[in-house]
Amino acid sequence: MFCMVRGLQIYAKQAIQAAKYIGQSFMVTLDHMDCLPITIQYYYGKLASSEQFCGCIHFEFKKCMACEVCIHVCPITLPVFYWEFERNIRKKQLKSYSIDFEVCIFCGKCVKYCTTNCLSTIEKYELSTHEHNELNHDQIGLGRFPTSLIEDSTVRAILRLTQLPREILDGYLD
Repeated sequence: MFCMVRGLQIYAKQAIQAAKYIGQSFMVTLDHMDCLPITIQYYYGKLASSEQFCGCIHFEFKKCMACEVCIHVCPITLPVFYWEFERNIRKKQLKSYSIDFEVCIFCGKCVKYCTTNCLSTIEKYELSTHEHNELNHDQIGLGRFPTSLIEDSTVRAILRLTQLPREILDGYLD
């Protein structure tokens, strides 16, 4: 009998303690009822990014001299570009440049060490997409058109493919 009474006393103390905790949490809730909400609804209001924020990379094709510094300082050697040496002007001529933002860790080293300031970061951080290949941005997606759309190497390659005879392309178009 004594064990049963002792068990009821312990149960009553625990029930009173739980009721106190519930009352305290309810009072905290009532105290915060008149406060404005802290959460900002994403689409309608966006937070300003900090100074250290490294967002998307903006690329200016005409400024780049294909020095390859951005590739060497990148921890994952991410920027991919193709250049040709122009003998008449004795300089490298950049043909294409691309960055895959699916792999990029947004460290900002490529922007920091770029010698011609053709790379810069912008405050764009909305990179969600349904397709993986939409995150691979070439020079057109990273900034402005290189010179003109017809002079772009990818467009020229597609134009050359359309001029090939149909029997050559049959194996590739299936």
